[in-house]
Amino acid sequence: MADLLLNLQNILLTFGGRPVLDHAELMLHGDDRMCLVGRNGSGKSTLLKIAAGLVEQDGGTRFLQPGTTVRYLPQEPDFAGFDTVQAYVEAGLGPTDDPYRARHYLNELGLTGEENPTNLSGGEMRRAALARTLAPEPDVLLLDEPTNHLDLPAIEWLEEELKSLRSAFILISHDRRFLERLSNRTIWLDRGETRRLNQGFAFFEEWRDKVLEEEEIAQSKLAQRIATEEHWMRYGVTARRKRNMRRVALLGSLRKERKEYVGQQGVVKLAASSGELGGRLVFEAEKLNKSFGDRTIVANLNLLLLRGDRLAIVGPNGAGKTTLIKLITGALEADSGAVKRGTNLQVVTLDQSRASLDPNDIVQDVITAGRGQSVTVNGETKHVVTYMQDFLFRPEQARTPVSVLSGGERARLILARELAKPSNVLVLDEPTNDLDLETLDLLQEMLDSYKGTVLLVSHDRDFLDKLATSVLMYEGEGKWVEYAGGYSDMLAQRGAGVEVRKIKAEPKVEKPKAEMPAAPAAAQPKRKLSFKEKYALESLPARMESLKSELAKLEHEMSDATLFTRDPARFEKVSIRQAAAHQELDDAENQWLELEILKEELAG
Repeated sequence: MADLLLNLQNILLTFGGRPVLDHAELMLHGDDRMCLVGRNGSGKSTLLKIAAGLVEQDGGTRFLQPGTTVRYLPQEPDFAGFDTVQAYVEAGLGPTDDPYRARHYLNELGLTGEENPTNLSGGEMRRAALARTLAPEPDVLLLDEPTNHLDLPAIEWLEEELKSLRSAFILISHDRRFLERLSNRTIWLDRGETRRLNQGFAFFEEWRDKVLEEEEIAQSKLAQRIATEEHWMRYGVTARRKRNMRRVALLGSLRKERKEYVGQQGVVKLAASSGELGGRLVFEAEKLNKSFGDRTIVANLNLLLLRGDRLAIVGPNGAGKTTLIKLITGALEADSGAVKRGTNLQVVTLDQSRASLDPNDIVQDVITAGRGQSVTVNGETKHVVTYMQDFLFRPEQARTPVSVLSGGERARLILARELAKPSNVLVLDEPTNDLDLETLDLLQEMLDSYKGTVLLVSHDRDFLDKLATSVLMYEGEGKWVEYAGGYSDMLAQRGAGVEVRKIKAEPKVEKPKAEMPAAPAAAQPKRKLSFKEKYALESLPARMESLKSELAKLEHEMSDATLFTRDPARFEKVSIRQAAAHQELDDAENQWLELEILKEELAG
């Protein structure tokens, strides 16, 4: 076995009197590729911070082999004090590290280094943090959700890069495929305690289920022993006093053991509220086309979706996946072609971006839309607190503001709100974000039994394999091709995974050195949506509907064959307004599409 690099022993930590870690242990050797797993809120990130030396434990010891270099990837990197991404990445290098590695990783991750950190999208922040963490090639890597905000090409690149490194690492992730391919050891953090499996994540779930089954048997035996001793206390034949006192003490210790036992956290109870049963045809697209400027998003798409289909839409960030869904569902009009939609469609969109959550709303009002204290699911009316408990919220959280919820709690809140709405079409946009592995399994099981149709956008390969009946794959230049089966089936048929979307760029012309300014101007960074752009994105759909309604009235008026002879002035006025309204509608649709594309790219 390789040398011991990091050792945590008997780690104790409490928050507000509640034990988060209770005699937790963790040993990392030089050849360990370890995954740290557990339910949301179990303390995984906290234990990783203790391993990194960033959080001081209340008890126990942390040992780091002298001379061992450690780098930690946080979920929320701090860019304060850095003017450029390159400065941020180079600050993570040690005195003897090669600065070239910083530039190499920036280039591999699609960054120039000249970006302003304050204007980075979520995906760019994650890429910059990865470059800073990997560039020093440390002895120990501590990675907290490294795949968050990454698209499939970046995830698969990171997977191969970690395989090639000599570093030992501890990895926290909700991506099952990522864990299976990288880990050779598993640490399970459960109810404050750690259990070690000297195998990778692929063997974890079977082992975990066996441990929990043995625990349940032990608790059943404990209950039987207590019942036996209580029966003796009531009806047993009195023996010597000393012997009686021993059995009384035994009963007391058994009761104490049962009282101190902390059971497993409950599981989320997922059920989608079924809508009306529609026809067999759900969506049929014929020669669908959509472009913005010289960029083609959809080119000549033919697609047939029937009731019960589960279509996964797969491609890199910025390919137009969300825009494609809007075209299919009718939220956006195509440039040409047609989409035939089935009867009685009830579409519910589950968008895990959290953008639809108002941080000032309370949990109860989010679920009920502020209307009363009950919710109806599949014809059954429940009190909102009872329904909340199905999603692991405590009763006292009913009036908790959204702003104080964790990422996992917000993900469960969106599930609770959207699944209560009657539907026969579910649109899932990155539904796996911030959900622990157990909840992901339950979500997949619920969707398996869902009687409607599912449109799915996800970067979780295992989730796609388990759920999708077909994959609509981005092939570049607006071309989308459908493959039967899940993600692995698509790989087998196509022979390759998702490539990074290629963006045409103007050829770069370098000026002579004498003409170069002393301080080169930084490349224009991607920016976040401004307040005006956000407002436009929200208000433009209503504006477009208003223009469509006005155009319908104008066209009806123009259909009167006697209008010109009866009222020439009115005819001219309506004609002019009709042309202007058509132009305003085109402008509004183009502006909305541009903002949607920008929003999607920045969200990456």
